[in-house]
Amino acid sequence: MHLPGRTSPVWIYLLVVLLDCYWEAVSGQLSYSVSEEVNLGTAVGNMAKDLNINVQDLESRMFQIVAGSKRKYFEVNLKTGVLYVNERIDREELCGDEPKCSLIVEAVINNPLKLYRIEIIILDVNDNSPSFISTSQIIDITESTAAGAKFPLHPADDADVGKNSVNTYKLSQNEHFSLVTLKGERVSPELQLQKVLDREKQSVIRLTLTAIDGGTPAKSGTMVITVNVLDSNDNAPVFSQTLYKASVYENVKLGTSIITLNATDLDAGQNGKVLYSFSKVGRGKQTDLFAIDEKTGTVTNKKKIDFEENNAFEIRVQASDGASSPLTSHAKLLIEVLDVNDNAPEISVTSLLNAVKEDASIGTAIALVSVFDKDGGKNGMVQSKISNNVPFKLESNYKNYYSLVVDGRLDRESASQYNISITATDEGSPPLSSTKVINVHVSDVNDNKPLFTDNIINVYVKENSPVGAIIKTVTAVDADIDQNGQVSYSFLQSNSDSMPFSTMVNINSETGDIVSLQSFNYEELKTFQFKVQATDSGVPPLSSNVTVNVLILDENDNNPTILAPYSEHGSVNSENIPYSAEAGYFVAKIRAVDADSGYNALLSYHLSEPKGNNLFRIGTSTGEIRTKRRMSDNDLKTHPLVVLVSDNGEPSLSATVSIDVVVVESTADIQTQFRHVPIKEESFSDLNLYLLIAIVSVSVIFLLSLISLIAVKCHRTDGSFSRYSAPMITTHPDGSWSYSKSTQQYDVCFSSDTLKSDVVVFPAPFPPVDAELISINGGDTFTRTQTLPNKEKVRT
Repeated sequence: MHLPGRTSPVWIYLLVVLLDCYWEAVSGQLSYSVSEEVNLGTAVGNMAKDLNINVQDLESRMFQIVAGSKRKYFEVNLKTGVLYVNERIDREELCGDEPKCSLIVEAVINNPLKLYRIEIIILDVNDNSPSFISTSQIIDITESTAAGAKFPLHPADDADVGKNSVNTYKLSQNEHFSLVTLKGERVSPELQLQKVLDREKQSVIRLTLTAIDGGTPAKSGTMVITVNVLDSNDNAPVFSQTLYKASVYENVKLGTSIITLNATDLDAGQNGKVLYSFSKVGRGKQTDLFAIDEKTGTVTNKKKIDFEENNAFEIRVQASDGASSPLTSHAKLLIEVLDVNDNAPEISVTSLLNAVKEDASIGTAIALVSVFDKDGGKNGMVQSKISNNVPFKLESNYKNYYSLVVDGRLDRESASQYNISITATDEGSPPLSSTKVINVHVSDVNDNKPLFTDNIINVYVKENSPVGAIIKTVTAVDADIDQNGQVSYSFLQSNSDSMPFSTMVNINSETGDIVSLQSFNYEELKTFQFKVQATDSGVPPLSSNVTVNVLILDENDNNPTILAPYSEHGSVNSENIPYSAEAGYFVAKIRAVDADSGYNALLSYHLSEPKGNNLFRIGTSTGEIRTKRRMSDNDLKTHPLVVLVSDNGEPSLSATVSIDVVVVESTADIQTQFRHVPIKEESFSDLNLYLLIAIVSVSVIFLLSLISLIAVKCHRTDGSFSRYSAPMITTHPDGSWSYSKSTQQYDVCFSSDTLKSDVVVFPAPFPPVDAELISINGGDTFTRTQTLPNKEKVRT
């Protein structure tokens, strides 16, 4: 490979440099070299091969150059793995006169994350010719100057380094002078007088100085030297030492004294007066920073000195006498600049992830952090740390290069973002520090399932409610966001479900509204249960469920039904009483039932007689018809009665039955009437059992009533009972008893006519979710206390 217009080959070589200490994220350091001014696209080295990375993995693993100089001089071909030149490289522009010029770039590859440090050495080519600061130099030499005297010449500068810099000087042929070269940091030419001058023979001598570099082919530059031969001043000033050394702190005040030079001249008068100045030979920009007192030789600074720009200065000084043809001597002054901690560390961050998942494992790298301090020595040594309490840490990679990694459990629901404060502090005195804040966003993962507020939900629905009504809206909350927090609702099917609730209710998957698909009948179905499942839209989806108990509330939708014998179809409802019957004589007992429950099934009996007839009364709660008074001759022989049976629902429903009461002259004409309901033969044994139970119950209740009567008289308060009190039995003037407790109620009715006495038991009107207490007071009136469910609004 050759550069256009150049004959020298461009050598490209590879050097693998192992790091001093093992580093988990940085696998190693590669070193390449490439000549300056090579063509764009010139291959530097095959990084994939040298790093043992499969070329096919470069793109998928996002191999890239992430750090380096401000300009991107190099790039990687992801298809071949070759590192190539991306921009024009000028070594002199990059490194100036530094002997070694290198660029440090960093490459990163993911899955797993690895960082590689590449040092690229820029090789110098001989593309600059030596040049002098001036095309000519004038030297005044007195004719009395002895042979062997030396006179400094302007050195040539060559922007190239190494062997391509100035190597030798040549002086044009002459009889008076020879060339002496001094080798130090660079080659310096001096003119040495070989033969004493004679101004009368030749007052001006012109010489040509040629500077030649060591490149191939060699380049050169010339300067014309004009020597003016002066008349004699035979003693030149002499410095006390040929090399002066001084040191000064950067940022000192302007005019600070740095060093005082000393030179003496053996001549007297003006020829012995010494004047100090900076030599024009090799005078550079550094002399613009300093000034020298012409009379005292004190060197001061006239501009701000910055260690980071120059840490040392080399200045040539001269001492001249005051003769008309002054003699001069020269010395070298080295000024060392001492560093002051005046630069805070600089923090640079390269993000690898836009957001980190909340389930990211510990050690996941999210950014690369580099710290640089312009100061030197301890002032440039930096310690970096995270100054706030966050689940992240800095892992040292190489010197002042770090990886910002996850160091704890992340939870987006607790903290959706973190402001990470990275503080870098140098070891100067006093130490300087800088802080950079990195904003890290935490992305959501589906780690929270939807939650219901309750584990069990009770819903109260009135029977006969319209189809399509919303009976309940269930709601579940998901702490996640976006798709992970979007909740849908459905019924949770179970093999143990005894009834197909899906035919009775439906649920809106988006809103959670539970809608009835049919009208409910309390007499057929009092309660049913199902489960609702809430599922989010995450991957994989998470869910939770809640049990819903639907309780059907009774409505007054059933009329009372008259029981046998008066309900027999086509039967003649008639009763006989003797003319001598006393007041309170038992005539008949009407019994009825209601398919409803609670107050809707609590029946009351009312009697309708012909106008003007006031012979009979009926117990409103027992249904017993009795005489109010004795018979008179004016009373009719047949009394048609209409009994109205009403429930206590809203609105109240009723049924009627007609009875003809016939008055006979004597009790002998009265035949005890037993109306038997036809009984199937196979149920006869059950009836005997029921009768036996009824007789025993009446006997027990009778005994309990005697005891309870005394207790009620002593402890009864305001005619009402606590719903949580012990069962109470109350007697009434009509001969009936009431038996009540929180979950049951029984009414026991009998009369002195044992042939017509019976027991009527009324079951509890409501399921155990609530209870009622009914007290039947004297005078065939009653009061009631009912507590309806209050925890949930009843759905209609």
